[in-house]
Amino acid sequence: MAEHITGPMTGKTVLVTGGSGGIGMATAAGLAALGARVGIVGRDAARTRTAAAAIAGAARATADPVVDVFVADLSSQAEVRRLAREVLDRYPRLDVVVNNAGGFWSTRRVTADGLEHTFAVNHLAGFLLTDLLLDRLKASAPARIVTVSSGAHTMGSIDFDDLQGERGYSGQRAYNQSKLANVMFCYELARRLEGSGVTATVLHPGVVRTGFAADDPSPMWKVVLPLIRPFLKAPRRGAATSIHLASSPRLEGVTGIYFVNSRPRNSAKSSHDAAAAARLWQISEDLVRRTAGI
Repeated sequence: MAEHITGPMTGKTVLVTGGSGGIGMATAAGLAALGARVGIVGRDAARTRTAAAAIAGAARATADPVVDVFVADLSSQAEVRRLAREVLDRYPRLDVVVNNAGGFWSTRRVTADGLEHTFAVNHLAGFLLTDLLLDRLKASAPARIVTVSSGAHTMGSIDFDDLQGERGYSGQRAYNQSKLANVMFCYELARRLEGSGVTATVLHPGVVRTGFAADDPSPMWKVVLPLIRPFLKAPRRGAATSIHLASSPRLEGVTGIYFVNSRPRNSAKSSHDAAAAARLWQISEDLVRRTAGI
């Protein structure tokens, strides 16, 4: 097996949220095949264990894989905090966090913390988890934080007057806003981490054939999805940019950049509003601090 454990990620530990299916599972599989020890986070214990076994099985052709299972519902900040404690207990070093978990819900839902579900899962979960793991990442530097956004961010705007969609909710608008928040979070995080040895990058994976919107599709998605499904990327192709950002030696030290198809691209003009990003950061901090009882 010696020849199997010399991949470019050998000795590295990676955490992938949303790793029990779709792009996240394909990302974890790709990184495990490169030699990384991979932790995958999923909501459903049985499904996450099954995914871990499949990832390990596929990676054995090129590596000697270790795939760890973490179970958490990222809509709950208490669960995010418990997850962070488990990760810190299990991993004395952490080289990469891939904030991949996310989704689309056409009807407004409220989490156990009283927050709008799309904003809570797609933005705040990664914001809080990253914060809780940051000291371990800094201690493991050079380390990387990779956030999966979407090209939909270009249609988004941050509605600071109705961030939770209480006055009027649209699933698409909430999704677009959350994906713009991902990009702004990355850029603000990169600014705050300058000189720490920890980088932050963000990406659009392409339109991928996954269970996207399956929980609560809009009427439009019900009509459109069967028509476009044959033309969508396979999860493996959708994961390629995440894998590249997590593993490429050429990206050592590269931070605060948006990628599409593994290449730097210009994100929406609004994503570069540093004042809005700082305001979003402060509001996000207040929202997660509130649930911690601080």
